[in-house]
Amino acid sequence: MKRTASAAWQGDLKEGKGHISSQSGALKDVQYGFNTRFEDGPGTNPEELIAAAHAGCFTMALAAQLGEAGITAQNLKTTAAVTLEKVGDGFTITAVHLVLVAKIPGTDQQTFEAIANKAKTGCPVSKLLNATITLDATLET
Repeated sequence: MKRTASAAWQGDLKEGKGHISSQSGALKDVQYGFNTRFEDGPGTNPEELIAAAHAGCFTMALAAQLGEAGITAQNLKTTAAVTLEKVGDGFTITAVHLVLVAKIPGTDQQTFEAIANKAKTGCPVSKLLNATITLDATLET
């Protein structure tokens, strides 16, 4: 299976502008630029897209792991925070912090954390990133 996305750019780094589109059409000519990456301008940026991809992938991996354990979640919500830092001459994604809040009737915190950590390790996006990935998992009652 392959999925595609494209980016177009015009201009230099600071004043230039770009647009990102995805194969599915979920992203269609979404604006990105220096101001959306390093300031608070309107549009998106690569780190935000990586965070969305990681949150989505991890949550699906968790649902799969729960299913293998015979458990069904009532609700799973994951937020991913990607940290971009200047390292040496360039920038590097140095960390991803996943925050998970779940409502899973009939499950205890210890079982939940073990399954969540297994999902974090097995998630294809987690495997792709060389960053430090941390997870805070909260089970709501």
